[in-house]
Amino acid sequence: MSEMSGSGSPSQNPSPPFRGEREGAAAQRREGEVGIGECSGIPHLTPTLSAPANGPKGGGEGVVRRRRWFYALPALVFLGLAAGFYYGLQIDSNVLPSALIDEPAPRFDLPPLPGHEPGFSSADLAGHVSLVNTFASWCTPCRTEHPVLTALAASKRVPIYGIDYKDKEEAALAWIAALGNPYTRIGADNGRVGIDWGVYGVPETFVVDRLGRIRYKHVGPLTQADLDRTILPLIAKLEK
Repeated sequence: MSEMSGSGSPSQNPSPPFRGEREGAAAQRREGEVGIGECSGIPHLTPTLSAPANGPKGGGEGVVRRRRWFYALPALVFLGLAAGFYYGLQIDSNVLPSALIDEPAPRFDLPPLPGHEPGFSSADLAGHVSLVNTFASWCTPCRTEHPVLTALAASKRVPIYGIDYKDKEEAALAWIAALGNPYTRIGADNGRVGIDWGVYGVPETFVVDRLGRIRYKHVGPLTQADLDRTILPLIAKLEK
């Protein structure tokens, strides 16, 4: 016998959904998940997240590459400096390029040192092979090479002309008196003629041929080895 509620309808406990209803709802959910994928013939796959090419992964690779260059840069700089240093060692610092090589010597007419007349001019270079040496009493390397010039002058192998460069007259005379005079003629230069000859500093020595052309320039003090290896063979060649 059933009990009646106050409303006149039978009172009964709520019942769970039928099994068929649950299966129908599940089927609808599956159809919604498949959706467009099945319509296009592409199996439905659960979407996965991936980093874009220019996202965090690409940025990380860029940072790594920059770090590699940063660490490699000091090594590259060192290699460049080492290569430049090695190349510099192969260059003879006593032989500097000159625009005057194979060109006529500049025209000049220098006054003499007192007691060592006459002076020295470009006209003195014509007709024979000669050396032109720039020197000064204040030049320490000049003192080192002076015995080499003195010995060469004593051999009378080649005339040596001197340009006393930016020197004080009294100091130059004392220099010659103390060390001897290896020069055929000496001209006192206030610096202008030295500039015309392209002088970087004293001492410098030039080989001039019989036509008055500069054929060779030696920078720094001459040694006997320089004479034997370069200067004297060149003089012999130019005299032929």
